[in-house]
Amino acid sequence: MDMTVILAIIFGLLGVAIGSFLNVCIDRLPARKSLAYPASHCDACQHPLSPLDNIPVISYLWLRGKCRYCQASIPRRVVLVEIFTGALFTLLYLKYGLSAQFAVTIIYSCILLVLAVIDLENGLLLNVIVYPTMVLALGASIFLPETVVNGYAPHIGILNGLMAGAIGFVILLIPAIVSRSGMGWGDVKMAGMLGLMTGFPNVFVAILGGIILGGLWAIGLIVLKKKKRKDAIPFGPFLALGGMIALVWGTAIIHWYTRFF
Repeated sequence: MDMTVILAIIFGLLGVAIGSFLNVCIDRLPARKSLAYPASHCDACQHPLSPLDNIPVISYLWLRGKCRYCQASIPRRVVLVEIFTGALFTLLYLKYGLSAQFAVTIIYSCILLVLAVIDLENGLLLNVIVYPTMVLALGASIFLPETVVNGYAPHIGILNGLMAGAIGFVILLIPAIVSRSGMGWGDVKMAGMLGLMTGFPNVFVAILGGIILGGLWAIGLIVLKKKKRKDAIPFGPFLALGGMIALVWGTAIIHWYTRFF
């Protein structure tokens, strides 16, 4: 078997395992609980889970989505996050190989996934995630020197990152001030974080991509009468998706856009 295929499988399995940890973050961070203590347990009956109960994906399928001890339903989100993270690791390895860009993109994508799911379930974009990620992104921009490909910089220098962070922050700051309640401050801070992650001009792909995706989703919900026009819809998941798109394809999208127009 080709070594690339073997490593893709290994990283896929690693991603599934890390997805299990991301679920712990999603469950515990909004409740301000420790990620290390107590050990894994059923939220319904509080019974500690054995190693056999904690095998990513397999345990969920084997137990048919229910706790072994009290038969309470396990959220479907648990297995979906594990599968998505495994697929993400595999695809990003196939794109970047064993490189610094692979490591940075994986870390950023995992953080964005956690933010997206927490916002979807709790309506929160936690400072305890956003602020440290800003520091991490700023540090990455220092140690990953700026290189230019086709006129654009997929590796972000510190000045580029700071400029993009300010742009992302201001883009959503304006509607937050104007609408007062229509745009949350968590979204504004997350936009600044995305700028530090993606750099200039890819920050525009991240923010505008999130706005377009969120708008299309909102229109769909209104047409299907699932939501009314004044109902609130979490924006964080769409910013996260826009950020992932910008991280992987932002440079290509910007290059295509400028050539097209």
